[in-house]
Amino acid sequence: MSEQNNANHARYVTGFHFIAGSILIIGAILSIINLWLRWSAKDEMMTPVLVLLLFTSGIFLFWFSRQFSIKAQDRAIRAEESLRYFILTRKPLDARITMSQVIALRFAPDDELLPLADRAVNEKLSAKEIKQAIKQWRADHHRA
Repeated sequence: MSEQNNANHARYVTGFHFIAGSILIIGAILSIINLWLRWSAKDEMMTPVLVLLLFTSGIFLFWFSRQFSIKAQDRAIRAEESLRYFILTRKPLDARITMSQVIALRFAPDDELLPLADRAVNEKLSAKEIKQAIKQWRADHHRA
């Protein structure tokens, strides 16, 4: 496994993101075309409508399954990073820090976390800016 850093930390699962997503999008487009052709020919409409509804439902399931897992992961990251910050400082994480900042800070090692967390709050750093400021990347190979 190659070393993780700011340039390569995004995770894509080929079967999910590319294959399943593409199948759903192509199927939805083709079912819309089929519905249009059947409607234009004044043909039976029940089957194309049902197929379109199935593909639409599949797209929603695809989207929400990803969003729900990311939300659960974000909550776990917030808890982990809050605990890590508390262990290092004996103080809670600043309430002004945003969720995206906490998520970005998870890649900072302990010795960079405190100054970077202060900068994130005071300078209102974006997640991208936080990740770029990290000198020694702390890999996260267990994300959804």
